[in-house]
Amino acid sequence: MSLRSESTDHWRVASPALRGAENAVPGCAYGGAVSSQRLRVNPIRDHVSESYDELELDFSPSIFSSLEKHLPMNMLNAPRGDKLKYLRTILLDYLPPAARIRDQKYREYTQMILSNYKPLNKELYAMNPTAFFVPAFLKAISDNNEDSFRSIVSEPFPGIFTFEMLQPHFCELLLSEVESFERWAFKTKFQIIRPNTMNKYGTVLDDFGLQTMLAKLRENFISPLSKVFFAELGGSTLDAHHGFIVEYGKDRDIDLGFHVDDADITLNVCLGKQFSGGELFFRGMRCDKHINTESIAEEIFDYSHVPGQAVLHHGRHRHGARATTWGHRVNLVLWCRSSAFRELQRYKSDFSSWCNVCTRQKKDRQRKTIDITSLDLFKWKGEATA
Repeated sequence: MSLRSESTDHWRVASPALRGAENAVPGCAYGGAVSSQRLRVNPIRDHVSESYDELELDFSPSIFSSLEKHLPMNMLNAPRGDKLKYLRTILLDYLPPAARIRDQKYREYTQMILSNYKPLNKELYAMNPTAFFVPAFLKAISDNNEDSFRSIVSEPFPGIFTFEMLQPHFCELLLSEVESFERWAFKTKFQIIRPNTMNKYGTVLDDFGLQTMLAKLRENFISPLSKVFFAELGGSTLDAHHGFIVEYGKDRDIDLGFHVDDADITLNVCLGKQFSGGELFFRGMRCDKHINTESIAEEIFDYSHVPGQAVLHHGRHRHGARATTWGHRVNLVLWCRSSAFRELQRYKSDFSSWCNVCTRQKKDRQRKTIDITSLDLFKWKGEATA
């Protein structure tokens, strides 16, 4: 069975891919030449960025403000025009012309929505932790240590973490907001861009104004967990997200084929409603080389959704969703990326720290080396006593 990669072109970033830097990784532009400009991977958090809002730019002004915190020290206090030129060079290198055109069209698409769609539940659009999250989850995040996280998190299978997260009222509000947006789109004959290449139904939450709230969700509530549970797999440096709703049931998607996510860390939370079926099935972590290899018994795990409960896993953990056989299932999905982790993977050939097949192959090589060494040692002792 050939496995698919569920993907999207539309990411909300704290900064585009950071390449080269003091305390950063060297790199090159995707599809382009190596840039001589460099950025820091770790931002200067107390630096106050300038505003670029009044300028007519070929990229979003917020990207320049965000990227400014990643400038090398000698550029932080340069005139705004110099910083703009420096950052724009990197952005142009990072995004080829076709991608810039696509990005411009997508900005026009989202601007059309924001200019015409009136939110139903305005309280959703700003992060309100006490109204959104269950108390136990909030306390664990507030304590912010591994013991506190382990007290609320279950790990029913290696690398898959589940925990109670969302308040029922928040789930109801988000469901009604999505339904309101879909009614608006139907009434105005506005064609919605779907969340990814595999789901035919669903909505990108960032597109109608929830990107700021979702960025807070990633930064303040998912990153602390991923730093503990996925520290070596990009969890310590998440800097982009893609947030969306998927819907399953009658007149919606029925199931979801076997795939990997276009993400480093995936948060998947069931919002409801009433349904049967729809279990997630997991079948092991894989690098690109081994993406279509068979699963073994030790990699097989099925997870049943519970409204309000989250499952957190690595994007390269192969999975799919079984058919929703009755009712209507709706899930909030937040794909999270680490540009630093992705850049580092470009220069690696050994993925045995997370790819199950690479791990088994490495162990096999080690066993063979030990066997050969033991045999040589046995022969040497035999010759010595002859």
